[in-house]
Amino acid sequence: MLKFAFFIVLGFAFSVSAKPAERIIALAPHIVENLYAIGAEERIVGTVAYADYPESAKQLPQVGDYQGISVEKILALKPDLIIAWKNASHVPMLEKLESFGVDVIYSEAKYLDKLPEELLRLGKITGLGTQAQQQADLFAKRLNELKAQYKQSASLAVFYQLWPSPLMTVGGESWLQQVFTVCNVKNVFADATTDYPQISIENVLLKSPQVIVIPEEKTKQEVKAIAWQQWPSIPAVKHQQTISVDADLLHRYSYRMLEGISDLCGKLDASRSHYNMMKKVKHDNVE
Repeated sequence: MLKFAFFIVLGFAFSVSAKPAERIIALAPHIVENLYAIGAEERIVGTVAYADYPESAKQLPQVGDYQGISVEKILALKPDLIIAWKNASHVPMLEKLESFGVDVIYSEAKYLDKLPEELLRLGKITGLGTQAQQQADLFAKRLNELKAQYKQSASLAVFYQLWPSPLMTVGGESWLQQVFTVCNVKNVFADATTDYPQISIENVLLKSPQVIVIPEEKTKQEVKAIAWQQWPSIPAVKHQQTISVDADLLHRYSYRMLEGISDLCGKLDASRSHYNMMKKVKHDNVE
């Protein structure tokens, strides 16, 4: 679960100096991906664990992970900008770096359709505004196309298994909740009071989801899978409508999210077709 939280750092709120940043340390995988997207990969001098896309990003020096960063390693790389987020374990060290005169940008946003603005801000920081504008326009165009594609589709009741132990899901105002809106399906925990609530198997049984979505994580932790087949009363289990998705695509606030959204919507649409066929067969049998 820690790695998931590490990936959902989002957005920026900052003032930018007139001089483009030349030596950037990016303290989240999605920031690395977005810098590559606008052609700023040569500006990156340091990253963190799990910053593994594109392939060449794996060769960049790592200065820490979700649990902490090394002030010494960062200072040795002589950055003129750090792009970070307010992870509780990072804040003291980032404040220390600021006291040494290193510029730090803190990241905070929650909205899927605001990602183009984040790309434009990165373009302003790096002086690569033209490239950033191109990527921002492409993202906005494709997102709107996906919304239009599924707008008239019949809804489905969906449960997203964010993490198995403890069992967690998404809801509230999380941006993954906004992904469900794009696919035009109903998140059965959309009314949760928190964005990433911890729940129980009993909660899922009561919600009776038609589809269970399980993200595939790259993690060093031992993850015990839930044997959902033990609960055949759940429609998704009864009708074998459990689907897997790539967590790196859906859990990172990067331009690649569109790949993950397109894949998820497509798989949910296949489940939609399954239920529609069931209804047709039942109707024909009645006649």
